[in-house]
Amino acid sequence: MHAMRFVSAAAALALLAFGILPAAAMPAADELPTQHGGDLTIQPMHHASLLLSWNGHSVLVDPAPLGNSTAVGPEFTSLAKPDIILITHIHADHFSPPVLAAVSDEHTVILAPRNVYEKLPADLQKHARVLTNGAHTVLDGIPIEAVPMYNTTAERLSFHPKGAGNGYILTFGGERVYVAGDTEESAELSHLRNIDVAFIPMNLPFTQTPEAAARWVRDFRPRIVYPYHYRNRDGSKSDIQWFKTLVGKASEVRLRNWYQ
Repeated sequence: MHAMRFVSAAAALALLAFGILPAAAMPAADELPTQHGGDLTIQPMHHASLLLSWNGHSVLVDPAPLGNSTAVGPEFTSLAKPDIILITHIHADHFSPPVLAAVSDEHTVILAPRNVYEKLPADLQKHARVLTNGAHTVLDGIPIEAVPMYNTTAERLSFHPKGAGNGYILTFGGERVYVAGDTEESAELSHLRNIDVAFIPMNLPFTQTPEAAARWVRDFRPRIVYPYHYRNRDGSKSDIQWFKTLVGKASEVRLRNWYQ
């Protein structure tokens, strides 16, 4: 079993110098040893945005402004251009064309559901690809699979219909990372196999409660889990410490402040 570790202060400064860590205050980055290709650096950013860096390549997930802002913040403007951007779905806290334009260049590949692709400006569509649930691709030596992402609770079905969005499973040097997006546990997700790191949402009314999220984690037992996307519509935050208590020994829960 690999041990997760924090990026040291010296290492963080080095990452910042090379443009891997933005200058804006963010949670500490973690490093996960992989079977080949070096460590995977996991940088939580805010809400649903995160950066994964491995073997000289970077994957940016759901870059979007925090809260009601429409501005492109320094956490994105100071970021080196990622090789890959993943968009889970079309909601504004996950998908922002102005941010995408700021963080990408002609070498960046954007992977997204079809409804997101159709809303991209023409210049961004040129280096974007559609992935549907169940589709696979490999970019920069990183296998990427799009998996279902949808609500299952009756009163929430309209928020994230089945087939409209993607969760993603990425494999970095043999380590499997699952980014859930906005979803609840479903038949397809109840028993995901061999997940080393998972990012699991828990906010109301859009996804699920900490209790439901913990039940799901106990079902598929990722080795390490980060609760993210946990601010509710009323501005309160889900109790991630309670989530950690409920998960117990099923998984190692990593708590980070995604709303600094």
